[in-house]
Amino acid sequence: MEVILLDRVENLGNLGDVVNVRPGYGRNFLIPGGRAIPATDANRTVFDARRAELEKASADALTAAEGRRNAFQELTLITITQRAGDEGKLYGSVGTADIAEAVTVAGVDLKKHEVRLPNGAFRQTGQFEVDVHLHPEVNATINIEIVAE
Repeated sequence: MEVILLDRVENLGNLGDVVNVRPGYGRNFLIPGGRAIPATDANRTVFDARRAELEKASADALTAAEGRRNAFQELTLITITQRAGDEGKLYGSVGTADIAEAVTVAGVDLKKHEVRLPNGAFRQTGQFEVDVHLHPEVNATINIEIVAE
């Protein structure tokens, strides 16, 4: 299935690229999410008419993400308090929602889908670096400390 990308999609292409994707990925993810349209002749002309508008929106989103990255760099250490045992093992875990909530309370808006935990949720007390994915081209790192109650 050929689609025209309306936004930059990681590992796929940039705005305006005509790419060939599997039909399910196009129908179930790209098209309903507003990231692509089917590559028909009619849609190509519509896209060419809207290209400048879409490029401006993409540039504005990139600028906003870079501004948010600067706000994250100003944060020092985010402390999260959880119940833990004697050896520092948590009763439960600290996941993306907990981290997003703690950062939002600290003054910088963060959504849980922007937090990246490739090794899963934290289950120990200590200090950790957490990657934050703000835009396909903009990432930030925040430091969190998990302490026992």
